[in-house]
Amino acid sequence: MAKSKGQGVSSKRVQAVPDRDTILAYLKDNPHAASRREIARHFGIKGAERSVLRDLLQDMADEGLLDAEGRKMRVPGQLPPVTPIVIMGRDADGGLMARPRNWDEETDGFPPAIAVKLRKDERRPPGIGDEALAKIFPAKGEEGVSYTARIIKIFDKAEGRVLGVVRRLQDGSFRLEPVERRQDELVLPEGGLSSAKPGDLVEVSPNRGNRRGLATGSVEEVIGQLGTERAISAIAIHAHGIPHVFPNDVLAEAEKAESVSAKGREDWRDVPLITIDPADAKDHDDAVFAEPDTDEKNPGWQIVTVAIADVAAYVRPGSAMDREALKRGNSVYFPDRVVPMLPERISNDLCSLRESEDRPALAVRMVFDSAGRKIRHSFHRVLMRSPAKLAYEDAQTAVDGAPDDKTAPLLTTVLEPLWAAYRVLSQGRKSRGPLELDLPERKIRLKEDGTIDRIEVPPRLDAHRLIEEFMIQANVCAAETLERKKHPLIYRVHDEPSLAKQEVLREFLKSIGQSLQRGPALNSSAFNGILERSRGGPYEAMASEIVLRTQSQAVYSPYNLGHFGLSLARYAHFTSPIRRYADLIVHRALISALGLGDDGLSDEKQERLDDIAALISGTERRAMVAERETVDRLTAGFLAERIGERFDGRITGVTKSGLFVQLDQFGADGFVPISSLGHEYYHYDESAFALIGDETGLGWRIGDPVEIKLLEVQPLAGSILLEMQSEPHKLDGIGPSRSKARAGQRRIRAANAKGKSGTGNRKVRKGRSGGRR
Repeated sequence: MAKSKGQGVSSKRVQAVPDRDTILAYLKDNPHAASRREIARHFGIKGAERSVLRDLLQDMADEGLLDAEGRKMRVPGQLPPVTPIVIMGRDADGGLMARPRNWDEETDGFPPAIAVKLRKDERRPPGIGDEALAKIFPAKGEEGVSYTARIIKIFDKAEGRVLGVVRRLQDGSFRLEPVERRQDELVLPEGGLSSAKPGDLVEVSPNRGNRRGLATGSVEEVIGQLGTERAISAIAIHAHGIPHVFPNDVLAEAEKAESVSAKGREDWRDVPLITIDPADAKDHDDAVFAEPDTDEKNPGWQIVTVAIADVAAYVRPGSAMDREALKRGNSVYFPDRVVPMLPERISNDLCSLRESEDRPALAVRMVFDSAGRKIRHSFHRVLMRSPAKLAYEDAQTAVDGAPDDKTAPLLTTVLEPLWAAYRVLSQGRKSRGPLELDLPERKIRLKEDGTIDRIEVPPRLDAHRLIEEFMIQANVCAAETLERKKHPLIYRVHDEPSLAKQEVLREFLKSIGQSLQRGPALNSSAFNGILERSRGGPYEAMASEIVLRTQSQAVYSPYNLGHFGLSLARYAHFTSPIRRYADLIVHRALISALGLGDDGLSDEKQERLDDIAALISGTERRAMVAERETVDRLTAGFLAERIGERFDGRITGVTKSGLFVQLDQFGADGFVPISSLGHEYYHYDESAFALIGDETGLGWRIGDPVEIKLLEVQPLAGSILLEMQSEPHKLDGIGPSRSKARAGQRRIRAANAKGKSGTGNRKVRKGRSGGRR
């Protein structure tokens, strides 16, 4: 049946199926009625018309008009019906105002204002700084308010510390100026200052007793003068509401935990499962072993075993540790500290697969044929003892022919069999064709005093790829087993790029002489083809950046959408339960589905998988933003003494306001305002990711290597202002006529825009898609 371009349905069916605007209006007014079934019921759509509606909704999702996650449909930017919020202050009438707790301003813009409506009989009303789970409703007729909220549950108030700078007023009184701009100041009585002095960055516990006017507070910890290195990650922690202080009941529960015995477990202590991690890793949640299949009928087959720390044995459903772990969602990693999901007693001790110590684990044994195809697998609840803890570099060096005293005894029995298995699995990976975006990961190395020593790009070793591929296969096994058992779980899903993003990519590829196939058969191999054709040429960096931007965001969901980037039909996170709550859910699901114990996934958690998936997707995104901002601030502080120097870089983002440039040496992103580019009219060509001169057709585009000069640095904002030193150049496939046609009403005259576009006082980052696998 042909579809009309405007409505996605034929003219014969236009009366039965509502048009796009009607559906969008309905979802805006009724965000709780978010499933296809509820939409069909509301509009009275029955029978064959349901398939037409389904196609229309899918078209709207592909074009970015709707966000689709499993069966749920939502208008982009619209808050889900149940949302974690933070109480930020009061309105002019004294009513509580809030914002979403998990909100990325750099990606999503300014957060919506939420008016909190309290019941008259509210037994425990929230106060400023509190975090709560709330039922969200669209605001109707309230000026300046996007949503109203009803409190479902207030999170632990012990986490409600406020980060800010101590200020002394002219009358001699003290105030806390919060780092979070939208939070009200706190009054600091002299008795509540502790040892803090004006200008100190401090943590303050608000006094909840004062419900009118400014709240008071007491200094709990003096972090130091604003600008010290320890202050940088503290700012990110508080700005994003990351819980970082474990409540006393959680710590007490962790301290009471005792080592798990071998009772009810398979004894695998003679299996040489080794851990291979970064040299500075403190917790070890995965161990590996491989051996050839000795059956003569299976030449070249490999048996791979992956053992994962059995966190479920210690963190019981409904316990204080479980509630706190769900609240945190995941560990957060900063250059100078880690904010763990679980207390150190659990994460770094009882659950960490330490060398030569008995540890409980949930293991999967996988059999692969000589082509790298998985033939079968089985899960086991075991007690193991790792014979060795190795760093990636140590394992690689040994296999490359230079073993040391520790790795030499393991070389022929453990390491070489691991690499033999990896070579087989690599064949299966190649056949699968996952997206091969092997992007460099920069590491900040700190001195003992917390300042930056150097910024480097560690080499990408086969040891890294080996562990990654083993973990991917273990994750697939977890999803397959739970599907086969028809047991609920949380998947790690990565949807294919939307049609709108595909069209943007297709337009860009035209300008560099490439193309992208159309139709439902699009897979990750098509993107690999783009990368391969660009490799070694002038567009290599450009193609990698655009392919990355085209990808969807990976999220957690109880509905299986597959994993586009890994080219997998089903995928779940199973291998890191120490640092990800999603993995703990999958562990418990496996325990329940396979009858491996009484500490499996509870009925209550099964019923809440939708909410849990949304929550941990948000906490993951929050962690990514906080980690990125901290690296930005640290790097900006590192460069503060190098104002005026010139550096090589590469354009990684283009906007109508200017260019984003990443410095090759440091990996830092800076901004070149369009006002500093010269006296020609410059147009922003969105499809070509370029700024193009109106008269000459010369300009800059994403991926261009350039030379820049460092003009200004604002360390606490993570902002770097740059000046272009390279000359504009002719852009292949783009000329003055195209630039004018693309520009339309967006014409920008750089000479007259100085001081209006890109002041350098506010950092705008490029939006990266894809997220974590």
